[in-house]
Amino acid sequence: MDAYTYLLVNLACISIPFIASFYPKHAFYKDWKSFYKANILVTLLFVIWDSLFTKIGVWGFNGTYLTGIHIGNLPLEEILFFICIPYACVFSYFAFQYFFKTNALQKYQTILSYILITVLFITAIFNYGKLYTSVTFFGTSFYLMYLIYKKTDLSLHYLSYLFVLPFFFLSNGVLTGSFLVEPIVWYNDAENLRIRLFNIPIEDSIYGLLLIFMNIELYCYFKRKA
Repeated sequence: MDAYTYLLVNLACISIPFIASFYPKHAFYKDWKSFYKANILVTLLFVIWDSLFTKIGVWGFNGTYLTGIHIGNLPLEEILFFICIPYACVFSYFAFQYFFKTNALQKYQTILSYILITVLFITAIFNYGKLYTSVTFFGTSFYLMYLIYKKTDLSLHYLSYLFVLPFFFLSNGVLTGSFLVEPIVWYNDAENLRIRLFNIPIEDSIYGLLLIFMNIELYCYFKRKA
């Protein structure tokens, strides 16, 4: 049963959003085409990034908790992660458009973005030799700059991220060793800040933000085009 642990984590993340996608009044399944167009592009980017970092030892995987199916040097479960987590997040974004007529984050989104950009950029500069930190923080800060330049309303992006963050920490906590004898995903601490939230490198929370925001933004783009 251990070999299905990572797969079960993915299924747990997507199960409730998937079922809720068929809610008749606001059916997310009707937006699947827009979501999957967006998700394929983002997944390709993150798979390349993930594969490279796996190859050079920034992180790696414990075969005990994997089915043994690999695509290149990545386990199948890792690639499914880039589908299941974004699905849950984009579904949350979709649902919040109907549930929240006003969003308290509307007034604070710009200042929040500028604070994030400043903190991430400065941290990346002072830790340029740590690959996970520098690539993730530089990449996220530049992407936020781009979204601000486009005058993108990020209030629901942030709300969706904050909503799924506890679930993200729960799933990533399992992946990094909570409740298990060994972690499913291990990290080379020479390439990160060595700051852990429970067992989770702090970089994971920013990596997750970039993953979520890119999926949401491209989903909105393809939905508008449709």
